[in-house]
Amino acid sequence: MTKHTEQSAVTVLGLGPMGRALAGAFVDAGLRTTVWNRTPGRDRELVERGAVSAASAEEAVSASPLTVVCVVNYEAAESILRRDAVTAALKGRTVVNLTADTPARARGLADWAAGHGVGYLDGAIMTPTTTIGTPHAVLIHAGPEELYREHRPVLDALGGSHTHLGEEIGRAAAYDVVLLDIFWTAMAGYAHALAVARAEGITARELAPFARGIGEILPAIFEETAEEVASGGFSGQDNPITSAASSMAHIVHTSEAHGIDAGVMRAAEGLAQRTIGLGHGTDGFSRIAEVLGRR
Repeated sequence: MTKHTEQSAVTVLGLGPMGRALAGAFVDAGLRTTVWNRTPGRDRELVERGAVSAASAEEAVSASPLTVVCVVNYEAAESILRRDAVTAALKGRTVVNLTADTPARARGLADWAAGHGVGYLDGAIMTPTTTIGTPHAVLIHAGPEELYREHRPVLDALGGSHTHLGEEIGRAAAYDVVLLDIFWTAMAGYAHALAVARAEGITARELAPFARGIGEILPAIFEETAEEVASGGFSGQDNPITSAASSMAHIVHTSEAHGIDAGVMRAAEGLAQRTIGLGHGTDGFSRIAEVLGRR
């Protein structure tokens, strides 16, 4: 039987799918885990596994030196944390906020925490619920390094890799936003491709192995593009942006011939044409990142 100390205790606020996964990993690691959710009843399985159910948010945060928050957005997080009784109970304790939202909101909540004597770390979970508590979990964190090191032993119960990105509190949310930008843009493209494929008589299963091939060439392209943007090279020797724009036009025409909305690709083509219009037609596709970043 695991012997618990005060430092081995953790509270989880928010018991949606990810919150339940986090709390379950803490329970499985033998940590004294207190849980609370705005909607009653979601803690039943966790309590059966050994978690402690709190009757209120203030009772929950009072039970542990560390509170992990994972709710739908910062509006929900703030509606809990900024309650007078909860704020008072958190004084001298630490919050690790794994709720997804914007960098600006992370900075705002950190300012609130500092003004009320609450330690604050912001973070993001970059992998699905099924990875939590396994070697495949990926979590990123930002905030005071000393505070991060103090609570890292408890956070390690979530498994996988943990990366401290620096003390600037908005950094984890910034990484989260830009990485999800890649993911959801890619998923939108894939969903569109499946629709066009179906219209052309290609089934999703037939397309899948070829789509996977596209996915497998992307890591090297990502690295190459990052280097071009960092160095300002934007070489289009092998594939100028004019060629990319031509390919995009083919996709738009094929889609719309089938009555399929090509808005996503039209937007991408528009960016390419804008970049060409600025005199960068012989540059590579990476030039778009520089054009988008102009003020």
